[in-house]
Amino acid sequence: MEQYVIKGGRPLEGEVTIAGAKNAALGILAAAVMTDQEVTIENVPNVRDTRVLLQAIQGIGARVRYIDEHTVAICGGTINPNTDLCVDDEYIRKIRASYYLLGALLGKYNHSQVALPGGCDIGARPIDLHIKGFEALGAHVDIANGMISVEADELIGSHIYMDVISVGATINVMMAAVMANGKTTIENAAKEPHIVDVANFLNSMGANIRGAGNIKGAGTDVIRIRGVKSLHGTTYSIIPDQIEAGTFMVAAAATRGNVLIKNVIPKHLEAITSKLTDIGATVIEYDDSVRVMCNKRLKATNIKTLPYPGFPTDMQPQMAVTLALSNGTSIVTESIFENRFKYVAELSRMGAHIRVEGNTAILDGVETFTGANVAAPDLRAGAALVIAALVANDFSTVCDIKYIQRGYEKFDEKLRGLGALIEKVETDKEIQKFKLKVG
Repeated sequence: MEQYVIKGGRPLEGEVTIAGAKNAALGILAAAVMTDQEVTIENVPNVRDTRVLLQAIQGIGARVRYIDEHTVAICGGTINPNTDLCVDDEYIRKIRASYYLLGALLGKYNHSQVALPGGCDIGARPIDLHIKGFEALGAHVDIANGMISVEADELIGSHIYMDVISVGATINVMMAAVMANGKTTIENAAKEPHIVDVANFLNSMGANIRGAGNIKGAGTDVIRIRGVKSLHGTTYSIIPDQIEAGTFMVAAAATRGNVLIKNVIPKHLEAITSKLTDIGATVIEYDDSVRVMCNKRLKATNIKTLPYPGFPTDMQPQMAVTLALSNGTSIVTESIFENRFKYVAELSRMGAHIRVEGNTAILDGVETFTGANVAAPDLRAGAALVIAALVANDFSTVCDIKYIQRGYEKFDEKLRGLGALIEKVETDKEIQKFKLKVG
C-alpha cells in the first residue's frame, strides 16, 4: 500500500506551480458531454478524481481523447441517447462528483441514471437539493436499488430556491437548466470560484447564464439562465486550484519557509491570506502568484468555515495544523461538515493538544510535533497530516494516501521541489532505505 515517509524539520523554500482546480474540472468535464461537438479542456489536473470521472464519461459512450497530461478532448456525439445512460457503482463509489453527469445528461437528453454518490466521509451531504431542483424543472426522480433515475418529457424553466447553500446542487441544477424551455432562476446559489468557472465554460458552449445585475456567468447568489436549444464545441482552460494553492500557502507558514506559489488567482485566496496575515505570516500578492514567508512562531486566532467568500471548509484541517503550533489558544468552528475533525486523533498522536466539542475544536498551541505513523482519513485531512509531518521532529509515515491523490497532483514531487524530505513508498524496506538516505 502506498504511503508517504517524511523527515520533518526543514522549512519549505522555492517556487511551486498550482494545477487546475479539481472541483471546477469535475463539473466542466461532466458538462462537456452536453454538446455533440468536440470540446477541448485545458489545465485539467491529473488527479485520481478527474481520471475516474473521465472513465465514467467513456463508460456512457462519449469519446475521450488525451492530448497531453493536462489537456483532454471530449465528444458527446457518440453517446447513444436510447440507452439507459447509467453511471454505475464502479465510478460513483470512487468519487462523489460523478453525480454531475445526472444534471448534464438530464439537461441534454431529458433522462439519466446514476448510482448514489460516495466520496470522502466528512459528513452528511444529502442530494435532496439536487432532487428538488430537478423536480422544479419538471423531471420525475426515482431512487431505488441504490440508483437515482431522473426523467422528463420536457424540462421547463422554473424559479428554484436553495434552502441551504450547496455547491453540488447549484452546479447540477445549472447544467440541467441550460437547455430547458424558458427561464430558470436559482436563488441562494453557491458562489465558489469553481461554480463561476463551470458557468463560464457553459457560456463558452453557447449557454446563457447570468448572475444578479445581469453579470455574465455566475458568482452571485442569484443565477439566471435562459434556456438554449443546443450547445456547441469550445476550447476552455480551467482556473487554478484555490485549495491546492491554500495548502501550499499554509505549508510555507507552518514550516517557517519562503515559497512563491505560482499560477493562482489571488482574489480567490483572500480568506486564507487574511488568516495567515492575522497570525503573523507575510503574504505578498502579485498578478498571478503569491509569496508566503514566515520566520517565527505564529499567533493563535479563531476560524469559522463558511461558504465562499468565507473561509473554506476544504482548508480547515490544513489551517488547524498551523494553529496547533501557534502561540496561544485557537478555536476552529466547522459549520459545513460535521465529520471534518476526524484528523484530530491522528494529529494528537504527533503531540497536538486539541479537544473537540461538537462542531468546535479548541487548539492549545505546542512548540512542535513529533514524528508518528498516521493515516489520512480523507482528502484534505490527509494533506494536513503531511504538513504536520513536514514540521515534526524525526520521521513520520502517512498511509491511506489514496485520499490525498484524489485531489493533489504530484504532491510529493512538488514538496520535494521545495526542499521537503518526502518519498512515496510501498514497503517497509523502502522506508528503511529512505531513512538511511536522509539520515
